[in-house]
Amino acid sequence: MALSDKEREVLDFEGSWWKEGGPKEVRIREQLQLSPTRYYALLQELMESAEAMEHSPLVVRRMRRMRERRRRARFEGRTAAYPGSPNPPANGPRTR
Repeated sequence: MALSDKEREVLDFEGSWWKEGGPKEVRIREQLQLSPTRYYALLQELMESAEAMEHSPLVVRRMRRMRERRRRARFEGRTAAYPGSPNPPANGPRTR
């Protein structure tokens, strides 16, 4: 099944939203006319789509890597921000 125009628009947005600056959630509402909740749900669905992978392989692979990193961090009891640390600092990285 081919991607809809909205699905292609979501993938294109995810691949370039930071280029124009501003809060992502505001831009999702203004540019895509979607709630952030619906946007992220649609992204989750698209991550499993072969058509999405064909349309935007870099975006889909990056989203899958981020999802896997978060899953692994939860499984191992770590935060995704500090994947190599068994005990992440409470107030950011420590310097010695």
